[in-house]
Amino acid sequence: MKAVCWMGKEKMSVENVPDPKILNPRDAIVRITSTCICGSDLHLYDGYVPTMEQGDIMGHEFMGEIVEVGAGVNKDKLKVGDRVVVPFTIACGRCFFCQQQLWSCCDNSNPNYWIAEKMMGYSPSGLFGYTHMMGGYAGGQAQYARVPYADVGPMKVPEGLPDDKVVFLTDIFPTGYMGAVNCDINPGDTVAIWGCGPVGQFAIRSAFMLGAGRVIAIDRFEYRLRRAEQCGAETINYTEVDDVIQTLKDMTGNIGPDSCMDAVGMEAHSNDLLFFIDKAKQAMRIETDRPNVLRQCIQACRKGGTVSVPGVYAGFDDMIPLGAFMNKGLTMKTGQTHMMRYMKPLLESIERGEIDPSFVISHRVPITRAPEMYRVFRDKEDECNKVVLDPWADGAAA
Repeated sequence: MKAVCWMGKEKMSVENVPDPKILNPRDAIVRITSTCICGSDLHLYDGYVPTMEQGDIMGHEFMGEIVEVGAGVNKDKLKVGDRVVVPFTIACGRCFFCQQQLWSCCDNSNPNYWIAEKMMGYSPSGLFGYTHMMGGYAGGQAQYARVPYADVGPMKVPEGLPDDKVVFLTDIFPTGYMGAVNCDINPGDTVAIWGCGPVGQFAIRSAFMLGAGRVIAIDRFEYRLRRAEQCGAETINYTEVDDVIQTLKDMTGNIGPDSCMDAVGMEAHSNDLLFFIDKAKQAMRIETDRPNVLRQCIQACRKGGTVSVPGVYAGFDDMIPLGAFMNKGLTMKTGQTHMMRYMKPLLESIERGEIDPSFVISHRVPITRAPEMYRVFRDKEDECNKVVLDPWADGAAA
């Protein structure tokens, strides 16, 4: 089969690799009909997350049709022929954390848990296509994928809904929604969201769905800010103001937003001195992330407010303003998305016509163009917002 493989920093290649096989009784094989490039994939593309190996299959946002199931799969939940979206987190469904619906903290799905424990103390769940530290699972930017614990994660979707409307239930729609849930929004609240990429766009809409009165979106690309404005957000282009924190104070009567969300993560940009210090440290591998957005969220949030962090961080960061965090009485909520909490309710909102997630798509291309599109997406060329790959199309057929 064809698959997008990581070959080194800034090196992606579409290779012919062996088709996946059932390895465990609860596995299933999915014939993939749509798969996507995620902003989190760019951290791997740029070489900032350790434990990738040459030839690893990329991708954690994919959907398709079940073509084979293992003997241990509950046939009442999943069978050959079912059309499914596959969550990017892998969960066993039986451990303490799965029983608490903390699906992304599953204790049994990361066979390489010991690597993660060295960095984090404990291991989160396994993830598709996202380093050997997170399990070394082959990803879904391919024509087929093996799905472990297949009667837990994959969710059946109606045939009447096209892939474009449901494929983002694999990650970015629930991730943006959980980011908004973690803001603890009360009716009429003001929510500030850093980052107007795909997760940020879903977070903005989710904040309004959860009752926010105002959403203030912060970014530097006008085409992304325009998308935010289309759903009612107020916007700040941080390259056009002297001080984002002071601008937010001015917009909120010197109180600050009720909650602040970092939907950017480890490769954040800024126009202040700390950004250039972080960038130099990250390049020398003496700091894993560029946390300037996280700093701004902590400093901008009102006293007693909430900081939500759906943005991905890899390790250890410098100069976090813990004094402001503690003395202002802030709450921080974060984590990989507990996908199975949110997939079904959000599918129902799509079925009711309350949201059409396909609004984020800017490019649809055959999988053979994936290496090129990684660069285009990373560099924000051609107003690239979200790339959907067709594993089976040739040329313009995508």
